Amino acid sequence: MLQRIQTVYLLIAFIASGVLPFVFPLWVSGNGENYYFIRDLAFVMLFAFSTTLSVVGILTYKKRKNQFVMGRLNIILNLILIGLFVFRLFNLSGETDPEKVVSEKGIGVILPIVSIVFLSLANKAIKKDEDLVKSVDRLR
Repeated sequence: MLQRIQTVYLLIAFIASGVLPFVFPLWVSGNGENYYFIRDLAFVMLFAFSTTLSVVGILTYKKRKNQFVMGRLNIILNLILIGLFVFRLFNLSGETDPEKVVSEKGIGVILPIVSIVFLSLANKAIKKDEDLVKSVDRLR
């Protein structure tokens, strides 16, 4: 049933990890150039896996347990992405190369946090549905 609320939450997580990184830069380098995620292979891979897990989570609406596990894996993947952002921002701020200096953080850095929030809400709704189905099965 694609009309459930967790589908909406997963769709928002998909947009936050698959569409918005192309729009918002991660940070601005020392020479004033916007730094998008596409310039680093690790960021591309993590955003792509997160987007893929969101889409697969939407499409596996009949298997709530698998959907719940994919949501958890996606949350862990986004936490790794946040850790990589923090590592990169703290490591490169003192460099002398103007290409690598981070002068201003962009809104793209908080996109994994937005994704985590909506994935958590989706997992909560999936758990609620699973508990409802289990309670109905007990009555039979």
